[in-house]
Amino acid sequence: MTAISQFIENEVKSNDVVLFMKGTPGFPQCGFSGQVVQILDYLGVDYKGVNILTSDELRQGVKDYSQWPTIPQLYVKGEFVGGCDIIREMFQAGELKDFFGEKGIAARAA
Repeated sequence: MTAISQFIENEVKSNDVVLFMKGTPGFPQCGFSGQVVQILDYLGVDYKGVNILTSDELRQGVKDYSQWPTIPQLYVKGEFVGGCDIIREMFQAGELKDFFGEKGIAARAA
């Protein structure tokens, strides 16, 4: 296992909710990352944002780790949930709050 995949795995396993994104939660640097941040903030979910723009190795490593081609990527309790489209669809369908509840993650009523 490479150092970058160990870093990613450590982030995924040591944080209940991790968002690999372009930019930071306070300053998203792409629209898709921004949408997921808005949804998580709206639901009041406590999460860690990891900026993949800090390193090309990290940017590629996240895609390799999940075998998912796009950023952002959301992990909950070590499980890859999806990117912006999936998170937005789950949110709009009312499934995202329930999903967090099933995982034991506090989220406020939407």
